[in-house]
Amino acid sequence: MALISGLADLHTHTTASDGLLPPAEVIRLAKEAGLTAVAVTDHDTVAGVAEAVLEGEKLGIVVVPGVEISTEAGGIDIHVLGYYTDNGNETWLERLAGQRNIRNRRNEMIVDRLKELGIDITMNDVAAAARSTAASKEGDQRKDASIGRPHIAEALIRKGAVADMKEAFDRYLASGAAAYVNPPRLHPAEAIRWIREAGGTSVIAHPGLYGNDELVEELLRSGAQGIEVYHSDHGEEEVKRYAALAERYGSIVTGGSDFHGVRGGKPFHGAVGSRTVDADTARKLYSAKGLSTS
Repeated sequence: MALISGLADLHTHTTASDGLLPPAEVIRLAKEAGLTAVAVTDHDTVAGVAEAVLEGEKLGIVVVPGVEISTEAGGIDIHVLGYYTDNGNETWLERLAGQRNIRNRRNEMIVDRLKELGIDITMNDVAAAARSTAASKEGDQRKDASIGRPHIAEALIRKGAVADMKEAFDRYLASGAAAYVNPPRLHPAEAIRWIREAGGTSVIAHPGLYGNDELVEELLRSGAQGIEVYHSDHGEEEVKRYAALAERYGSIVTGGSDFHGVRGGKPFHGAVGSRTVDADTARKLYSAKGLSTS
């Protein structure tokens, strides 16, 4: 891959998981933001990548194929980003399908907990909230799409149980909240191995959200090839700390908005292009694919 100039947002979500916009629209927003490259990194699925790549070819913007794998370590939700995996690899696709099954079970457990708290909600309500997106309006029914907590939050809003997305998470869905559940999940070191075996490059997502830098370092020693230093929820202190950590371990420095769409008039977590890195980072991720640092 040749040298790439400009800026890149390497963390966005689409309607293939819990984003509010279809892949093509996310790519159009990236183009409007003046980006050279953008990554689509949906939760436990690569269902939106093909559409994004096609739109990128039309608009002349580099689309980096990605995924964000949900894992758990020490009772903490840890997310691992994977880039440039072989998305025709059957073993890789089966592993992601297994991840979505766990996510589906977690959704059911959350809904059961909400019912125990006196809220009249069903999985049908959650599915209806998930379908009420730009993609479904365009007739896009991805069988390997991923439903998550934001869809449950949307169902709670529709029920009148909460006023907005923030209240839904603060009261019920965030770690430690009333309906939060965390069934056993894949360990992040295993996700790193999966990504490598699928020919991709692994990056620790938003490490500042975990409150456990010792674990972050452990994962770097276990083979993670990069750190998401720049993220919508990272302040200056986190940026400096993780940039130093990346330098110490010789890791690739990445960054992105973690865009999911606009909820309540505000981008969640940030607008496309609000957090960027040098677009040539995409080439670095490509060059590192399938390699191990452990």
